[in-house]
Amino acid sequence: MIVNDRIRDYLHSLESSQGVLLDTIEEEALKAYVPIIKRETASLLRTMVAALKPAQILEIGTAVGYSALLMCQAMPRECHITTIEKYGKRIPVARGNFKKAGEEGRITLLEGDADELLKELEGRSFDLVFMDAAKGQYLHWLPLLLKVMPVGAVLISDNVLQDGDIVESRFAVQRRNRTIHSRMREYLHTLKHMEELETAVIPIGDGVTISTRIK
Repeated sequence: MIVNDRIRDYLHSLESSQGVLLDTIEEEALKAYVPIIKRETASLLRTMVAALKPAQILEIGTAVGYSALLMCQAMPRECHITTIEKYGKRIPVARGNFKKAGEEGRITLLEGDADELLKELEGRSFDLVFMDAAKGQYLHWLPLLLKVMPVGAVLISDNVLQDGDIVESRFAVQRRNRTIHSRMREYLHTLKHMEELETAVIPIGDGVTISTRIK
């Protein structure tokens, strides 16, 4: 936990309903242990989308479509989301949720590994990229993302502080998490020291970075 439980619960108490469909998707995902963004992160994401008014959004990590539909609530009517998911069991659930929301025309779901799909997207341009997938791959995907991010584009990365464990020694982290721990620390260091990006690390949810391409 990055912030204490009282602060988290207070922040959650300020949130209003996201609508029947999204509230249901959130509830079912939590019961099934499907990884979706936390409520406070969802609020930040909606606010960023509303402020940036993007024309094209790229999402890595669709899961059951929760965050894509959140962004649909705040983005301009003409905006389009391209979202990538490789876990086969979640893809039909996400497609079903997009259909229920009536957002099939504004969301394109690409099935497969982000490594290959990001290469296929070269030549396209995205104003906002939201990354919420395999944490150990963030650093690997970063050069591919920069190829589709023009100056002024924003990259939002979720789960970067590993529920606060990022500050621990790798030997204090469970053995199975040590590789991800090392890679995430390297990813954060890279974001903060790249000339192309201006990055803020925000300790809400499981940790979020917001990076703007400046050159």
